[in-house]
Amino acid sequence: MNREQMSLIAHADHPIAAPLHDESVAALLDRAVGREDGRLLDLGCGSGEWLLRALVRFPRLRAVGVDLSGAALAEARTRAERLGVGDRLTLHEQDAGEFSDPDGFDLVLCVGAAHAFDGLPGTLAATAKHLAPGGRLLVGDGYFELEPNEEAKEMLGDSGDLPTVMRQVADAGLVAVHGHLSTRRELDAYEWAWTGSLASWALDHPGDPSAPLALETSARHREEWLGVYRSSWGFVTLVLRPLP
Repeated sequence: MNREQMSLIAHADHPIAAPLHDESVAALLDRAVGREDGRLLDLGCGSGEWLLRALVRFPRLRAVGVDLSGAALAEARTRAERLGVGDRLTLHEQDAGEFSDPDGFDLVLCVGAAHAFDGLPGTLAATAKHLAPGGRLLVGDGYFELEPNEEAKEMLGDSGDLPTVMRQVADAGLVAVHGHLSTRRELDAYEWAWTGSLASWALDHPGDPSAPLALETSARHREEWLGVYRSSWGFVTLVLRPLP
């Protein structure tokens, strides 16, 4: 089993690959979509959950997704056809940092994929360059709620606290017009779903050669969550607009 397959299994019970409940996702989309007939881009879209929910919610919206995982994009295409929105969705299997489009987008998303751009400052630069005039960004990333210990820094990097996140936003020439701090319930639910999906798959497929690895990965991530992440880690999702 490769990393792509394991990720798809892990997110089976929580397709939004971030600690956000369904109502939070809906509220963020309502705030972020400025033009209901506009164009939406998701950099690092995975199986396209944000795109699909937006297309269902806004019937005149058109969307583009970019991701390196062919398996995740195939799942997005299948679900888009099932939901009746496939004609408004375009998917590209390529590095999100190399994607280009001359027309620009009214909303650009990158939620939970900042690692693809080496952190939040790189993510803000990579997403903002795709904006059409009057466009908005929807960006989500982790931050330290409390002073991290050395183990947390080693695992999670030096992401900084929430004021650091907001300074990085301002330094990028952007203004936060709405934000959502994931609740402890959202953070815990995401982790239990993520690790639980892997464990359930392993137990349901005891003869599969990948089952031991899936079970070990589930246990390791849960141990890391309970021992490191849960004590100091938060997640913020921001609707951003560029300064004139």
